[in-house]
Amino acid sequence: MATLSRRERTLVGLAVGAVLIIAAYLYVIEPLVTRSRELAELAPAREATLEARRRLIAQRPRLTQELALAQQGFEAQAARLLPGPTPPLAASELQKLVKEVAASANADVRSERVLPPADLAGLQEVPLELTVAGNVRETMTLLYQMERTSRLLTVKEVKIRVVAVGQPRELLTTLTVAGYLLSPGAGGSH
Repeated sequence: MATLSRRERTLVGLAVGAVLIIAAYLYVIEPLVTRSRELAELAPAREATLEARRRLIAQRPRLTQELALAQQGFEAQAARLLPGPTPPLAASELQKLVKEVAASANADVRSERVLPPADLAGLQEVPLELTVAGNVRETMTLLYQMERTSRLLTVKEVKIRVVAVGQPRELLTTLTVAGYLLSPGAGGSH
C-alpha cells in the first residue's frame, strides 16, 4: 500500500471529520431538535389536560356532597320498594298490601293472580292482577288509596265492567297493579 502524502492525509482527515460532524448532526442533534419541537407542541395540550384535572379535583367537595344527596335519595326511594329478596316474597307482600287497601276502601276482592315478574333496568316489576267488586265511590277510593300508599305501586291496567246491566251501581274492576323490588345485585354496592 502506498503511503499517503501530507496533503492526502489532511484531505482524508478533513473528510473523516466532515463525516463525523454530519453523522453527529444527523444522529444526535437532529433527533434532539425534533424531540424538542414535539415536546413544545405537546406542552399546551398537556397544560390544558392538567388544568382540566385541577378543575375536576377542585370540584371534589361539591361532587362528594352531590353523591351523598343522591345516595340519600336512593335510600329514601328504596324504602318505597317491596320488601323481600325474591319476587315471590315481594308478591306476597304486594297481595297483603292490596288486600289491606281494598278492605279500607270497602271493596270486595273477588280474585287475585300473581303475574310473572319482569326485569326493568335494575328493578324487578312484580305484577298482580286482581278483580274487585264495588260501587263507583269504592272503586275510586281504592284507586286513590293505592296511589297514596307508602310503597311504590303503579296501576298498569284497569278494566271496569258493570256486574248487571240492569243495576249499573255495582262495578267489577280488574286491575293490574305492579310493585317493585331491587334486582339481585342492583343496589347492594355503595
